[in-house]
Amino acid sequence: MTISYKWLSEYLPVTVEPERLARILTSIGLEVESFEKFEEVKGGLKGLVIGEVLSTEKHPNADKLTLTKVSVGNGEPLQIVCGAPNVEAGQKVIVAKVGTTIYPINNEPLTMKVAKIRNVESYGMICAEDEVGLGTSHAGIVVLKEDAKVGLDAAEYFQPYEDWIYELGITPNRMDAMSHWGVAKDVCAYLNHHDKKDLKPKLPTSNGFKVENKSLPVSVSVENEKACQRYSGVSITGVTIKESPVWLQKKLKSIGLRPINNIVDITNFIQHETGQPLHAFDADEIKGKKIVVKNLPEGTKFVTLDEKERKLSKEDLMICDAEEGICIAGVFGGLHSGVTDKTMNIFLESAWFNPIDIRKTSFRHGLRTEAATRFEKNIDISNTVTVLKRATLMIKELGGGQIASDIVDVYPDPPNKTQVSVKYHYLKKLSGKNYHPDTVKNILNNLGFEILKDGIDEIRVAVPFAKPDISLPADIVEEILRIDGLDNIEIPTAITITPSVEENYMRHTLKEKVANYLVGLGFHEMMTNSITNAAYFTKEERQPMVKMMNSLSAELNILRPSLLETSLEVVARNLNHKNNNLKLFEFGKGYFTSGPGKYHEMEQVCMVISGNAIDQSWKGKSVIQIFIIQKVLFHQFYNCLE
Repeated sequence: MTISYKWLSEYLPVTVEPERLARILTSIGLEVESFEKFEEVKGGLKGLVIGEVLSTEKHPNADKLTLTKVSVGNGEPLQIVCGAPNVEAGQKVIVAKVGTTIYPINNEPLTMKVAKIRNVESYGMICAEDEVGLGTSHAGIVVLKEDAKVGLDAAEYFQPYEDWIYELGITPNRMDAMSHWGVAKDVCAYLNHHDKKDLKPKLPTSNGFKVENKSLPVSVSVENEKACQRYSGVSITGVTIKESPVWLQKKLKSIGLRPINNIVDITNFIQHETGQPLHAFDADEIKGKKIVVKNLPEGTKFVTLDEKERKLSKEDLMICDAEEGICIAGVFGGLHSGVTDKTMNIFLESAWFNPIDIRKTSFRHGLRTEAATRFEKNIDISNTVTVLKRATLMIKELGGGQIASDIVDVYPDPPNKTQVSVKYHYLKKLSGKNYHPDTVKNILNNLGFEILKDGIDEIRVAVPFAKPDISLPADIVEEILRIDGLDNIEIPTAITITPSVEENYMRHTLKEKVANYLVGLGFHEMMTNSITNAAYFTKEERQPMVKMMNSLSAELNILRPSLLETSLEVVARNLNHKNNNLKLFEFGKGYFTSGPGKYHEMEQVCMVISGNAIDQSWKGKSVIQIFIIQKVLFHQFYNCLE
């Protein structure tokens, strides 16, 4: 997850320095994997100044060069040799003086020195766009407006965006932290606890939302209520598709997103602000002015936004109009229903889709989108309408138009909040620390929990929908610990343990002796992945194998039945790197199934020897031979010993 310091700071009621914020984020479980300065223009235009070309004359020794006198606001005018065809007297330009370092778009940084060009000294450079990172054009120098102040720093004139960017290593259960909004809540909870303050994050509001007419109603029906438990939408007419304002473009660029147009940029902005993915449809392309959320027959062909035709599975949830599918729900849009430069009317979607269905569809079609990543981790089902209103108001502000329908909110079975009880002695047992009940209540309140019962020895809370991973008392303890800080856990002076009695020690002894023996013979131990590729096996061979329900990738979709295939991958990798002489071994398990719920494992050992059977000579090339020994039922050796 990428977080912008400036963007996040807009939601914090107090200023927190970037370095301290990095420490806070790591302390509350949002590990900062990298913390780097972002510069919209590399180098930030530092050292560059606004100059005025006072005079120009032809270079005495070159037809295509111009000798100029340039004022930079103080001191004598600079003599600069310029090769641009568009340089003229009276222009306001960007000047790199001697000692200034520039950062060209496609070249290495360059520090200005006094240069002699065709026997004429030049004391700097009049810059083109690509020479200072302002653009890609090299057709001529940048000519500024006449009111540009001579001597002003170029950084002050252009004000290039600078920021601090945090790359957070977020665990899969922390969907609540996959947005600037969510992170701001956690930071405020930390500050309230540690700095003894009463801070509330400055969250965006949807005040001012008002239906202006009902000229474009779009009906919504949900046929698969398990896969789509809530679907919200609204129509907006008379929208102008154009470039986003500079402030929005800069925010998106800072977190690695490419601005496209105002509508698409708003949906991306809202997604990274609130964690709620949105999708904007061209309302004029919705046939019958009807949205149907359902599954289509197996093998149905559908062309996605990337112009690829895909065959749908009957398990893929689709957003359809009255005639056909227009979007793979929560994953990827269709080619003909998205927003284009000609779009005038839009239908904006904000929904909750089942995480398991989204994950399966995303992997099935190889579409790992930002929206799918959030839906598959579960989003805040209570927030769809609030976010929809906020996005609608932004669209009106940046794209014009009118709200042309009531909000459609199909929410047939609203769930109740999960309730969890925690006993204080359990909190002490798990955390190793005595917490005052008031401390516990303050932390949980700041994180959005509702206190239902506040007893002497127990507290019961209602979990916010933004934290769907919390269902056990241990989860509540974890929330308290991370806000208090894992570093604050008291370390006991003594630890009492009960020694365990090792069973089947002969198995481990034999394994250790065999491993030592092989190492003594020059073997190296390898460790391969227990998940492998089903394509290595025939259809008949795959019958007893254990298949992955949520595979990591198309190439890692079964548990290995033997060590042979993964060992051959290691051999192939080494041979490709010209490492031919190998002596390797591995202990591991093979996995099998004889029916639903019937699984078993087999201990195995595999040894690999490869090398040149015949060395290369004048008579011929070297020949590599590979020997593999695998004992599938290695546990039989154990049984013999026992």
